[in-house]
Amino acid sequence: MADVIAKGEVEKVRERTARPWLSPLNQRRWQNFKANRRGYWSLWIFLVLFVLSLFAEFIANDKPIVASYKGEILFPVLVDYPEEKFGGFLAVTDYRDPIISEEIEANGWLVWPPIRYSYRTVNNDIPESAPAKPSWLYDAETRCGRYFDGAADPACTVGNWNWLGTDDQARDVLARIIYGFRISVLFGLVLTLASAVIGVSAGAVQGYFGGWTDLIFQRVIEIWSSIPVLYLILIIAAVLPPGFFILLGIMLLFSWVAFVGVVRAEFLRARNFEYVNAARALGVSNGTIMFRHLLPNAMVATLTFLPFILNGSITTLTSLDFLGFGLPPGSASLGELLRQGQRNLNAPWLGITGFLTLSIMLSLLIFIGEAVRDAFDPRKTFK
Repeated sequence: MADVIAKGEVEKVRERTARPWLSPLNQRRWQNFKANRRGYWSLWIFLVLFVLSLFAEFIANDKPIVASYKGEILFPVLVDYPEEKFGGFLAVTDYRDPIISEEIEANGWLVWPPIRYSYRTVNNDIPESAPAKPSWLYDAETRCGRYFDGAADPACTVGNWNWLGTDDQARDVLARIIYGFRISVLFGLVLTLASAVIGVSAGAVQGYFGGWTDLIFQRVIEIWSSIPVLYLILIIAAVLPPGFFILLGIMLLFSWVAFVGVVRAEFLRARNFEYVNAARALGVSNGTIMFRHLLPNAMVATLTFLPFILNGSITTLTSLDFLGFGLPPGSASLGELLRQGQRNLNAPWLGITGFLTLSIMLSLLIFIGEAVRDAFDPRKTFK
């Protein structure tokens, strides 16, 4: 009995002395971040939208999520089944084909995504020439006029509506918005993180060693920064074949410079602090001092900078797509949608949809950046 009591007391002591998940300093920072209600809710809204876009294939796709055919469970959204499996002869199955869908439903069932279009799916059943208005602006007879049985046709369902209309190639705008949002955010995140790694490393080396190292690096960065970035990107993008990683590499050549100045200033300020001199006297290596002792302090300024760099990366990608030097033709792109809106003034839903999507995305990132800045503000953190 005494042993059980002793073990219980030991467990209670361990619970009281266990290190919290966040240090007291980071807890105060998190509370300051939450105190900015606009930034806090913007973070949750942005995360929800981004996570949903990661599963875009399950939200907007021209393939069923799951199907049952002659007792076999199929996952068309994950596996490309040949059409001969359903009695056809093509290498790729078109599940929107009435003959194929009727064959599957006669021998099983289909579960479609909420939106039955992918970003590249051409809708041949729109009631007028592309770009077509949003489906809810038509009456039932007009909306289903191209279907075999008109308004009574089972294919004329809500899932086949074009809620935001179609572009000038009869592709669903809502599906392209979902996929375009994902591409824009992923591109911005990868570019921002890669730029941060390179820029923080360069700034740390400059600020820590100083002297000729700092002087030479600074002159090189000044020359590199004086290059007209947008024009050079346009030239390189026009020469090289378009692609996600090619465009990422081109923009990475210049985007890392934005982090150097902030990190360099922090390292110049802190490299002669007492704890740094003490670490040197104890024989600690320069790399350990830089990245274990100095870098955490320099990252405070870097973290407050990240949302704004992400914002700029997305804006640059959108600008290049608008000018026709961005992602490959046919890719889901917000800039390409804005360009279609500029070319088709008779279809205002294109420009309005692209503008609102981009404005909401960038506004959320700006609000998050303001909240992060408040969270790391020393006047609020240490009061």
